[in-house]
Amino acid sequence: MLSLYGAYRSRASRPLWLLAEIGLPFRHVPVIQSYRLPDASAPDAPFNTASAAFLAINPQGLIPCMEDDGLVLTESLAMCLYIAKKYGDSLGPRDVAEDAQMTMWALVGATAVEGPALEIQMVHGRKEAETPAGAASITANLEKLARPLRRIELHLTGRDWLVGERFTVADVMLAECVRYAQGHPGALEPYPHLFAWLERCQSRPAFQVMWDTRNAEPM
Repeated sequence: MLSLYGAYRSRASRPLWLLAEIGLPFRHVPVIQSYRLPDASAPDAPFNTASAAFLAINPQGLIPCMEDDGLVLTESLAMCLYIAKKYGDSLGPRDVAEDAQMTMWALVGATAVEGPALEIQMVHGRKEAETPAGAASITANLEKLARPLRRIELHLTGRDWLVGERFTVADVMLAECVRYAQGHPGALEPYPHLFAWLERCQSRPAFQVMWDTRNAEPM
């Protein structure tokens, strides 16, 4: 059985959402980030990314981590592509062209969207956002997002999903990168097709299952 190590409040949300879409039985091993603990090395500390047992699985000490039939993967987007191809049926690629497109959107998310979107999330809603430095950070990162989000907006004009006229793993991976900027008022306002697509993604029952479980986790 596939095992997924991590917390829902991490990039594990990506493969966890996908697994919910597929309905695939799997073993979830909760692993908390060590920086969230006062003393990750304490004898009574929960299983965390600095635990010797976890470092034996992923020496990089990061979550998520996945093991399936002896294969260990330590990058969430690689996990998603693997799961979709092996177990996902129509959620995965139907041919080599779709495979390339799904990989492309994963890389767009990882290289062009996630970084600035995550920076916006880290500042938004905190006192720092009310300072000149915080406001400048948000503005700068919105500018960095403009080119990739315009590209996604153009691609989604006249279509509901990223690849193959159906919901796929590409939508899962990119939507979870875009989500980081979603909470900032106006971040997605200039991109109505992208905004509508994100709403379609997040209205899916499997996303709601993942999101409710995530919100039930301790902060």
